[in-house]
Amino acid sequence: MGGRRAMLLIGGMVLAAAGLAVTPPGQRLRADAGPIIAEMRARATALVPDWRDGPPAAAQLPAPRTAVEDGRTVVRLTAAERARIGLVAESRPAVLHRQELTAYGSVLDLARITELTNSYAGAVAALQTARARVEVSASAARRARNLGAGVVAVAQIETAEGTLLTDQASMTVAESQLRTLAATARQEWGSVLGKAIIERSPLVTRLIERTDFLMQVTLPPGETLPEAPQAAFAEVPPQSARVALRPVSPATRTDPRIQGQSFFYLVSGESGLLPGTSTMAFLPASRAVKGVLVPEDAVVHGEGGTWVYRGTGDGAYVRHPVRPDAPMSADAFVVEDLPDGSEIVLRGAQALLSEEMKSRIRVVGDDDD
Repeated sequence: MGGRRAMLLIGGMVLAAAGLAVTPPGQRLRADAGPIIAEMRARATALVPDWRDGPPAAAQLPAPRTAVEDGRTVVRLTAAERARIGLVAESRPAVLHRQELTAYGSVLDLARITELTNSYAGAVAALQTARARVEVSASAARRARNLGAGVVAVAQIETAEGTLLTDQASMTVAESQLRTLAATARQEWGSVLGKAIIERSPLVTRLIERTDFLMQVTLPPGETLPEAPQAAFAEVPPQSARVALRPVSPATRTDPRIQGQSFFYLVSGESGLLPGTSTMAFLPASRAVKGVLVPEDAVVHGEGGTWVYRGTGDGAYVRHPVRPDAPMSADAFVVEDLPDGSEIVLRGAQALLSEEMKSRIRVVGDDDD
């Protein structure tokens, strides 16, 4: 637009100069106006350098980074571009991986364990007191009987024997109470935790002191394991970091929301999980699955799906779908339909997806024009 205005200005000045030149006054002024016109021409040339140097050369557009080949979008990056976004790729084999089951964990309230532990300790103390009273009353009754009616009144002998019977009955009640609490502990928490409650072992002491928490891990319906796996993990929200779990025993009840096989695990009190927290847990299964291992960090989400980028050679990358129900192993997806030795983008996949989406936006914009 500025070039047009300059051209109109120059054209107007040239016409005015020509008009003056063909008139007598113009002939007189031509000599005086010559330097002024030359100066104005120089200024106009500075405003429109392309007018002076000729028409501008055609702009060199950068080569497109995306192309559609065989019905799929291919993203091509130069070595410098890959280095700039920090792209890291690695060839990975398709081998057998031990499958990891996704389970559901719930950190339990320990109030009941604390109550049973204290009640059992109180029952033990009550039984010890009852036994001591029985020993005292039994000794008093023996002395009374040995002395006989000639020395001790019959009423005193009867009183001593009655006291002994009362104390024995109290001891029987205390023993029954102790057995009931022991049975309740085993019924509610299983043989391992029940025994720990009865003996007040370090396992229960750590739970009461909140050094550890107790988590119930429930498998999805239809999944079973012969025993609680030693290597298990739980996810700590919101960062989804993994913390190790330590097996205790099979659970004595299932989660009513899931109705699957359950186990009791210990989790550190410093893990960030608190009683009442529900989270995901991961347990190794006995079966194995063959495929390429893709870490969760290498996966991107877009267009309603989950994807991983793999290399096709010469700096080109294409998206590959990851099934929502893809098997897991060691905190990674096992993608079964990737060929052996696939080059997987471990870092920089989000930049590739952004570049692919930008190319589609440009295509839509061109169609609108």
